[in-house]
Amino acid sequence: MCRNATLRLGLIGDNIARSQSPMLHGLAGHQNGIAVRYDRLVPRDMVRSFDEIFDGCEGEGYRGINVTYPYKEIAAGKVEVDDPLVRAVGAVNTVIFGGEMPKGFNTDYSGFMSAYRSVMGDKPTGTVLMIGTGGVGRAVAFGLAGLGARTLRLVDRDPAKAEALAEALHSVAPDMEISIWLSAEKAAEGCTGLINCTPVGMVGYEGTPLAPGAIAGAGWVFDAVYTPVHTQFLQDAEAAGLKVISGWELFFYQGVHAWKLFSGLGLDDVALRKSLVDMGDAE
Repeated sequence: MCRNATLRLGLIGDNIARSQSPMLHGLAGHQNGIAVRYDRLVPRDMVRSFDEIFDGCEGEGYRGINVTYPYKEIAAGKVEVDDPLVRAVGAVNTVIFGGEMPKGFNTDYSGFMSAYRSVMGDKPTGTVLMIGTGGVGRAVAFGLAGLGARTLRLVDRDPAKAEALAEALHSVAPDMEISIWLSAEKAAEGCTGLINCTPVGMVGYEGTPLAPGAIAGAGWVFDAVYTPVHTQFLQDAEAAGLKVISGWELFFYQGVHAWKLFSGLGLDDVALRKSLVDMGDAE
């Protein structure tokens, strides 16, 4: 891209006032010597629907946007997706404008795999419970398949969503053993990995998806929530001696992968991480 131009990006989502995405992409631009404008686009605050905001982005000069809760599955229906695996995920969190149709990608999927490996290395996932099968849950589930997970238990307030995810997963991982449970506490019994892909624990959605007693005996946990970073779920897991993968790790890696799609430019990931942490600590 032209380094003299301002790269205009944005994030469409609810409850994103504390998102660090503007900071991440601004720092990424600084590394590469380009100006970045990254806007928070909240439908409620703008008194516009998701469709109205999305449909206006290209005409308003956006190179691309990120999409977060609760719009990732809606976005998937408004873009062209070349990757068959992302089509199977059915959720899009990164959109690039400039072609005949917007192009959709899912960096949550790849970001989760990178986040897992950053903490767990090559260790197998073991039996995993995932609570929440919406947009980020679908991406994480496909990331688990990519990591070689063989047994996955799903819990969702809407069992039909869990069933739809199980069907989609079987299309790419036919040997994965997938079961759908009504009780998260029961499903957690005997699991190595425990995953929260619901908004529970996020600012404005306080609480925890699993009682502390249901965590004991597991090996690792992941929480997709990253505002705050240290959710009650993760605090309980740390107190129980489990390995913890924070939602901040997913945020970081999905952002790194999205930046490369937005700009076509590389990054010094280590320097970016340090800058983000330092700026976050200074807030």
